[in-house]
Order: sequence, then C-alpha cells, then structure tokens
Amino acid sequence: MPLDPDACYRALLAHDVRFDGRFFVGVRSTRIYCRPVCTVRAPRREQCRFFPSAAAAEAGGFRPCLRCRPELAPGYATVDAGRRLANAAIQLIEDGFLEGHTLADLARRLGITPRHLRRVFEAEFGVAPVAYAQTQRLLLAKRLLTDTALPVTEVAFASGFASVRRMNALFAARYRMPPTRLRARAAGARADTLAFALGYRPPYAWEAMLAFLDARAIRGVERRDGRGFVRALAIRHRAERHVGYVRVTQAARRHALLVEVSPSLVRALPQVLARVRHVFDLGCDPAEVARVLGPLAAPAPGLRIPGAFDGFEIAVRGIVGQQVSVRAMTTLVGRFAAAFGAPVGDAPDGITHVFPEPGDVAQQAPEAIAALGMPLARARSIVALAHAVEAGLDLSPAADAAATIERLQALPGIGPWTAQYVALRGLGWPDAFLHTDLGVARALAPARPADVLAHAQRWRPWRGYAVLHLWHGHGKDTT
Repeated sequence: MPLDPDACYRALLAHDVRFDGRFFVGVRSTRIYCRPVCTVRAPRREQCRFFPSAAAAEAGGFRPCLRCRPELAPGYATVDAGRRLANAAIQLIEDGFLEGHTLADLARRLGITPRHLRRVFEAEFGVAPVAYAQTQRLLLAKRLLTDTALPVTEVAFASGFASVRRMNALFAARYRMPPTRLRARAAGARADTLAFALGYRPPYAWEAMLAFLDARAIRGVERRDGRGFVRALAIRHRAERHVGYVRVTQAARRHALLVEVSPSLVRALPQVLARVRHVFDLGCDPAEVARVLGPLAAPAPGLRIPGAFDGFEIAVRGIVGQQVSVRAMTTLVGRFAAAFGAPVGDAPDGITHVFPEPGDVAQQAPEAIAALGMPLARARSIVALAHAVEAGLDLSPAADAAATIERLQALPGIGPWTAQYVALRGLGWPDAFLHTDLGVARALAPARPADVLAHAQRWRPWRGYAVLHLWHGHGKDTT
C-alpha cells in the first residue's frame, strides 16, 4: 500500500481515527512504532517513518508502543483484488495454516504461485507472509501477557509458538525486553478470564448490528445479552476440536468491541478473534462506504455487514430461509441445530449447543432433516451442501468469491439469491448484491431484477453495504 508521508504526518497530528490501522509510525529516536491515534506527544516530522503494517514496522527495527498498543488497531477492508487476496492469506495464517504447511502450500491453497503471493502481500503490508505471521504471533502473545493472567507456557502455545523458549528468544530479539516485563502489567487480571478489545473505525451502528443478529439468533446457540451478544463456538485447530463461547459488547469510552472468550477456547484464540472481526465487520472503513453510497448511507451511518461465525451455517440459513420469513427460518434452523449440534458445557444461560458441523450433517438422511418441518427438497440441498464442504468447498472469508458463487449455484436447490447471501455474510464479500431479493426490489421502486442490477452499478464496490442499507431503511424481514 503506497503511503504519502506528508498525508500520514497530518493524520498523525490530528489523531485521525479514520487512519487507525491504515498505517503505523516509527519514531527514529526511540525505535518505537505507534498507531496514528496514539496520545503521546507527536514526534517531529524528520523523526518519523511510516509503514503499511505492524509487521513492516517491526521488520524495520521498531518495537510496539506500550501505550497505544498496535495490536489493538482495526483491520483492513477486503475490496480490491490485491487486498482481497492478501487478506485471504491472512485468514489462513490466523487459522494456523503456516504452523503445519509451507509458503508454497499457502499459495497453492489460494490458487496462485508463491512468487505472486509474496508480491501481492508485500505490496499491501510491506513484508513477506512468513514475517507477517511471526509478528501476529508476537502481538497476540504481547496482548495475552498484558491483559490476562494465563501462565506463560499457555501464552506461548495459544499464540502459535512451538515452545516458550522460542517466544522468549523472539521477544528479546524483536522487542528487546523479556516477556515478564509485560506480565507485570497484568497483576490485576483474573486467571479464569480472557478479555480483549478489538478496534474499529467510527461510526459504528452497534444497535442496528445487535438488532440484526438478535432477530436471527439460533436458540441454544446464540442470543442477545443486554447490550451484547453471546455465541457458542466449535473450532478445529491442529486436529483438535475446541468448544466454548464468546460474549461481545461495545466499549463505553473507546472505539472498540470488548470480547470475552471462554478459557476452553484458549488454544484457538487467533481463530476466535478472527471470527469476531469478521462477524462484526471490524475492517470496514465507513467513510469510504459513505462516500460511494452517498444519500443511501446517510440515515444509518456506520452500518456494517453482519458476517458469520461459520460459513456452512450461513449457507444452511440461506437454504432454509428461501421464501419464508426470518421468524420461520430461525425456528427451523433452531430445530436443526438442537437435533444435530454438539452440547456446550459451562456456558452462559441459554447457550446449550454449537451449530452442527458439515461432517455430522453429511451423515444424516434427508428425511430426518425434513422431519424437522422443512420440504424434503431443501433437506436434500442441505445434505448436498454438507458433502460439498467436506469435499473442499470453502465458505470462509479466505475463499474466492466468484469461484465460490459458481460452485454454490451448481448444487441442487441453490440459486443466485442464496449464493449471493452466502458471499455477503459468509465470505464477507463487500460487493455481493442480492438483485433478486424482493425487499431490495421494493426499496428501489419496485423494479425488475435486471433493473435493480443496473441501478446498483453506482454503488460498486460496496453493493453489499447498499443491500444492508436498503433492508435497514425499509424494515425488510429477510434472511
């Protein structure tokens, strides 16, 4: 990502939150790098170096600021092809892909050459993928040492290090301090609590997000909890299945969401936090979206695309929700989850089980699923979907949107609406557009699907946000 040093310095002087996470500033005199919103006195212009990522700053010999904490900065939106590809690599890195695979394996997984992967990644973030992954492990360890009372050994493994010795060596080489210096700051942390702050760029339409998720909450799996949201999770990492829950609320005095993670998910923390960022669309830059959508976005500034904790689940919702109301869809999906989902222990009231995994659903007879109250054809579609996911269909944010939409529409019972819905919420594709959606058509006149598609060209590459604004502004009861 090319940076204009003068523009970056002006943003630094203004503490402009729109640039938080967009760049980092390294101070030559202290060898420390900060976020542009850091509250310390701004250094002189000649003392500053600007970097597109925390990893690039660390590769340049700078260590993270202990006050503004670069690990708390918002992430990136995934709109253009280069950034989309780089972020797909990040998703896989955060899922621990490089812990058991090579860079060549990562490139093959993305369908490109290792050389092209390095080129795209370095253009976006200023470092190679392996260096980026190393920085992310260090920053997560730094966060755990600062904010929790986890034993140091548990911190090392939860952050993706093979040993405490390796973590200690990297801390000494990169940060020029022992991990125990950060551990002293966590004196008041509870040993049984994992709590994190994940930043975003304001504004954030938090009540709208909560209302959307609450209206579609699956009984036993998730629920609104006052001004927050609680969700059961099952994550596979390093051939192990980790089951627990997360609770997400909005911070009162800063631009961040607060995330409480159950201790049972400690070994899968990178994946958990990545899913929370995706579900709550924390990489969005609302100023960019508003600039393109114009008057459409004005009534609800900061409206985000509600993502998915699990892409398979969103696809099941899309299939079940065809031509039925949100209430009917939620009822049927709740029965489905209760029938085939695994139980969750030691969870908040009302959270009893996780959503079923594709492998479990693939073993079910369509008739058993149809007996829950849905047409047999849709039950067959769900089983076919489960088999496809087991065979390699990727419904995560790392997937290629165009290829995934095509593969989805090749499955029985999945048409353009369902495929675009999965791309919107499961893949987090910001340009997904449900041009056949009845609510979208009514909000635009009404109009025929072809006319809707033509009208929406003005909103590219943020047509997914346009869908949310159209639904929000017209009270559409849609899946």
